[in-house]
Amino acid sequence: VQPGETVALVGSSGAGKSTLIQLLPRFLNPTAGEVLIDQVPVQDWTLSSLRSQMAMVSQDVIMLNDTLAANVSLGRAMSREAVREALRAAHLLDFVDSLPQGMDSPVGHNGSQLSGGEQQRLAIARAVVNRPTVLVADEPTANLDSESASEILNIFTDFHRVGVTIVVATHDQAWVERCAPNVLRLDHGRLI
Repeated sequence: VQPGETVALVGSSGAGKSTLIQLLPRFLNPTAGEVLIDQVPVQDWTLSSLRSQMAMVSQDVIMLNDTLAANVSLGRAMSREAVREALRAAHLLDFVDSLPQGMDSPVGHNGSQLSGGEQQRLAIARAVVNRPTVLVADEPTANLDSESASEILNIFTDFHRVGVTIVVATHDQAWVERCAPNVLRLDHGRLI
C-alpha cells in the first residue's frame, strides 16, 4: 500500500480481513511472515509511535455515557476547536450544532441518543481528531442503512483526497466501486 492510497480488503467471512487489519497497529503479532510500514517490521516500531500515526474505525462502536465532546476526546486534553474540526471532518458538525447543548449534549448509554450512522460518524471523529496518516477501518458500514453507509463512504473519500492512507476491510461492494481503486482479495488467510 503506497502512502495516500485507498485499499479495500475483500473476501468472505473468515478470509482474514479483520486479522490483517489487527496486525497493522499490533493488536495482534504475526505468527509468520512480516508486516512492514515504511520497510520497517511493525514489531520494530514502538507502540506509541506506530499507533500515533494510525486511527481505527470498526463496526462495533463503543460510546461513553457522556457528552459528544467527551466521546471525541476520550479523556485527552484538546481544544474545543480541535473537537469541532474532527466533527466537521466526520460530517457531524451540522447535526451537533443543531442540538440545544451542542458538543455538550449527552449521547446516552452506549450512544442510545444517536442513530447508527451518527454513532459511526462520531467514531470517525474520534479516530481522526489527532490527524492520522493512516486510517484503518473494519467493516465501517456494516449494520447501516444505505443513506448512512453512503455518508460514511463520502467521509472516507474526503480523507483520501487529503492524502490519508486508507485500508478498509469490507463486504460492501460500494467501497470497491466508489472508493478503492486497489482491491486485495483474501481467501482463508491468503492473498489471491
